[in-house]
This record gives sequence, C-alpha cells and structure tokens, in this order.
Amino acid sequence: MTLFDPLAAGGEQRPGPDGRREVIVYVGGGSRGNPGPAGYGVLLFDGHGGEQLSSEAKYLGNGSKNEADYQGLIAGLKLANSLDAECRIIIRMDSKLVIEQMSGNWKIVHASIRALAKQARLLTAPGRVSYQWIPCGSNTEVDALANQAIDDAVAGRAAESDPEPGTASIAKPSSGARPRAGAIHHVEIWVPDLEEATASMGWMFEELGFEAGETWATGRLWRGAEAYLVIESGPDIRGPIHERNLPGVNHLAFNAGSRANVDRLTAEAISHGWSLMFGDRHPFAGGSGHYAAYLENEAAFEVELVATED
Repeated sequence: MTLFDPLAAGGEQRPGPDGRREVIVYVGGGSRGNPGPAGYGVLLFDGHGGEQLSSEAKYLGNGSKNEADYQGLIAGLKLANSLDAECRIIIRMDSKLVIEQMSGNWKIVHASIRALAKQARLLTAPGRVSYQWIPCGSNTEVDALANQAIDDAVAGRAAESDPEPGTASIAKPSSGARPRAGAIHHVEIWVPDLEEATASMGWMFEELGFEAGETWATGRLWRGAEAYLVIESGPDIRGPIHERNLPGVNHLAFNAGSRANVDRLTAEAISHGWSLMFGDRHPFAGGSGHYAAYLENEAAFEVELVATED
C-alpha cells in the first residue's frame, strides 16, 4: 500500500464539518543503539486529495528512539502550522508510546519526554490534533527519511578521529577557522539532573544555533561556531540546585539575534522549564538600551538572551 491511504484509519478523509483543511502528518523516528545516533522523518499530505505537501528529515545527534519520535512529532506540527495555522491535523505514527501518551492514555515518566510532549501540546489549540497508531511496516517512507538523515551524518563523522574510549570527541569550530587567542574554547556546566538539564538547556542551545554532538553516560555536548558547551552530571556534583549567588559564574549570556527572536525564545522557553526573571522590567532589565530576556530554569541556572540586531 502507499504511505498515504485515506482508508487506513477510519474511512475517506475529507474536510471537517467546519470546512477546515485537514493535513495528514506521518512521523517516524529512529535511533541506532537506542540511545545512539538518532533522527526523524516527516511527510505531510493533504487530507482530502492525498497530495504531498511537505517533508523534513533531521539528524539529532545521540538520543533515544522515543526522543526522536517526539522531535519528529514537534517538527510535523510546526510544518502543518506553517501550511495552515487553522487546519485540522491527523498524526499517524507506528510509535504506540507517543500516540497513547499524546492521547492522554499513558503516563509520561521521564522528565525529558514530558518536556517534549508539553512542547508538542503547546503548538496547537485543543481539539485541532488527533492521533492514530499505524502498524510497523506501513511507515516505511518516513522511516527511510530518518535513516537517510542518520546515515548521512554518521558518514560525515567517519572521517574524523575517534575519541578515546569513554570520552567525548573534541569539538572543532564549525567554520574551520583557527580559533583566535583568548576566545572561549568551551564551557562545562555541572548539573544535578542530566535529563532535566538536557530538556531545558539543550533546547536553548540548539535554538541559538549550537549543534547537538556526542553523548555519554554522564554528559552531553553541543558545538558552536567557535566554542562548544557541555552539561555533565555525576557523583562529584554537590547539592540539588545551582547557587549562582555564591562566588563563581553567575550566568551565561548569548547573542540571540533580533528583538523578535528574543521575544520568540522567551515565549517558547516556558514549555522547556524556564521562567522569566525581572518581569516588571522586561525587556530592559539590564538598562534602557539593552534589550534582553533573563531566564531561570528549575535548577536555578540563569541565561541572558541579548538582542544584537534591530
């Protein structure tokens, strides 16, 4: 059978009674080793005529199959919204876990998955999305997209030197230029809860242009243009939260582009465990000429997103 089958889940698809457009979103995620190199594929079809509307495939770095499925779901919802912000969306996946969790039938245990599910729910108004499970083997086209994204990324990394056992590979500037003397090489952040930090900080890093890299039992790495970022947990961590008012580093500040992008990140950060600080003075808490958002996550880490354009 073809991937788009209007009879696959309950009869012919047609515009709903309110006349709104229907978009069918097929999602598939994959992970080699689970966790391991992961990616997703997404295909969108018109719910009435079956015309393919859009597609996307992305490599995610190391992660689990469940994380890849949820990241694919989020990407599919965003694509559907970009086509028609009012359309009805039908999600079809062979992941029983995602379908049942997003339908409210199964509990979500892991913090990182809860954050992804919350992000997905915030992308649409209640009632706009329905979830349909499809059997394994009927989602082959999106699975192929996910596998191709992983294959391409793994092949690109194969030419690099392998890291020593048990360590992350040394990140190189993505531009290929020699780092200037005095530039930050990397920042390592120790966290009490690696999953929670990955869900909040990892999302923030990737939205700011850092690329997810290696993962290991106690840490995660993201590559930037001139430096890389590491979050790490382990038995040497002391205390349940970060005490930024003690001597030491208080917070990280990032160039975030335009004011509109600062506003977008601030709004979306709430669903990733961040809260806005100095709300009564936002967005000029740092001064009348300094447009920025100050955000704090549940472990008391602070980031500042600075508008460097406009």
